[in-house]
Amino acid sequence: MKTLIIVRHAKSSWDNANLSDFDRPLNQRGLRDAPFMGNLLKEKSVKPDLILSSPANRAYQTSKFYAEALAYDITKIQLHELIYTSGPKQIIGLINQIDDSVNTIILFGHNPDLSTLTNFLADNDYGSLPTCGTICIDFNVDNWSLIGEETGKVRFFEYPKKYLKKI
Repeated sequence: MKTLIIVRHAKSSWDNANLSDFDRPLNQRGLRDAPFMGNLLKEKSVKPDLILSSPANRAYQTSKFYAEALAYDITKIQLHELIYTSGPKQIIGLINQIDDSVNTIILFGHNPDLSTLTNFLADNDYGSLPTCGTICIDFNVDNWSLIGEETGKVRFFEYPKKYLKKI
């Protein structure tokens, strides 16, 4: 079995109009939510073999919080530009090429691509992923190359507002 956990980056800041979209950091809510959600995955006994992230600041920051909570070496997070720039079809292509010795992947990126990816791979339509939305999809296959349309079954779908009050 293969498991893909898809995470939309935590809430980002729009305070500095001089920053590019790529460089925007997490805002206060994002800095609260990302560690909380990482710890929630720890409580669910998630143990990633591989973490992939968009190199955009807000996605990479989010991935580091999850990695820390899950005792995953931050230096082993793989940054892939195509997660930021190329769309869901290319992200599936990236996943399809992962070595089959890897069983659990956490992928950090952006909407609308991650919502489209989730709804393509999963057994139901989950709409738009909220910020820091985390959805775990299991695939009853032994090879990442076999993952495709509606081949996954959602194990859980978590997001901060299920647990935390609004700031």
